[in-house]
Amino acid sequence: MAKRDYYDVLGVPKTATKDDIKKAYRKLAIQYHPDKNPGNKEAEDRFKEATEAYEILSDDQKKSAYDKFGFAGIEGMNSGTRNWSAFHDFGDIFGGEDLGGIFDTIFGGGFGGRRASGGARAGASLRYDIEITFKDSIFGTKVEIQYSRNETCPSCKGSGAASGTGKKVCSACGGSGQVRHSQGFFSVASTCPTCSGEGHIIEHPCKDCGGSGAQKKRQKIAVTIPPGVENGKRVVIKQQGDAGTNGGAAGDLYVYIRVKPHEYFERQDSNLYCAVPVSITQAAMGAEIQVMTLDGKAKVKIPPGTQNGAMIPIKNEGVPTGGGRRGSLYIKIMIQIPTKLSKRGKELLEDFAKIEGEDTSPKPIPLSDLAGR
Repeated sequence: MAKRDYYDVLGVPKTATKDDIKKAYRKLAIQYHPDKNPGNKEAEDRFKEATEAYEILSDDQKKSAYDKFGFAGIEGMNSGTRNWSAFHDFGDIFGGEDLGGIFDTIFGGGFGGRRASGGARAGASLRYDIEITFKDSIFGTKVEIQYSRNETCPSCKGSGAASGTGKKVCSACGGSGQVRHSQGFFSVASTCPTCSGEGHIIEHPCKDCGGSGAQKKRQKIAVTIPPGVENGKRVVIKQQGDAGTNGGAAGDLYVYIRVKPHEYFERQDSNLYCAVPVSITQAAMGAEIQVMTLDGKAKVKIPPGTQNGAMIPIKNEGVPTGGGRRGSLYIKIMIQIPTKLSKRGKELLEDFAKIEGEDTSPKPIPLSDLAGR
């Protein structure tokens, strides 16, 4: 494959200055660096191509020869022959520039939980799991829970230092909370192992909290479960998690809800469903029956000729949806066929069959008529 023009590779004009060339290469090096694109052969090739172009165009002698004679003018100048696996120092490309910022750009920054030393830090959020009844999930309830959380130590007021003492600046990092060391291409910043990134050392820890600035306390609170809550949902209680440090806000408490299945009812969105048995005569002739609901009982009219599996809705007996509105309760009709008949019962059914007539050679029911059954 023919090699691309070096200026096209870097995306700069032939009148570009050294600084323009450097900026263009820096952008491509960050974008296509192999460490940021592991296993991506195309990115690796683009990185090599851009580096080769930079090596030529950043060198006055090589650039002059390339401008006059093209690729022929730089033959024998070792262009494109660099041992890429041994290319460990970006200093020769960026003139000794500290590339900690480039490292952060390539790998997303925040290595080791980077933060300003001694700065406020929010407390951890906590999780609590509860189980409620199906009815409580529909109408809402209040549940009292007990759990443990870290609270600011009253003795040291969260500083971690014993009364009358303070904190000493960490000598290993000078209070920055980070130490730098060379690693491959870059100068890498990592969390100071001496102070764990705090930037200071507590020489005389508080006896009550051991220097942590927090004490584990048992807490009891009432949690309001809203009406209509679904299984697996959560209620968030702000700032009821662990206390923060150095003035940081407390974390949140996440209460996850598990709803016990009901013996008779099931839920779909804002509607409830249950199945009710009726007799052959009730289905054929129609009837008024009483059915159980989550509120108590309700009267339902069974229309004459009701078929097995028919769904009859009862409005406003489902899940609350806000504004005083509720979904519906759907009653699925299950016609009960007697398995044992008295002698008189058989005689009556035989008479019924003779009067109404029965088809002893029925045709199949069209599939379109079965839709929704």
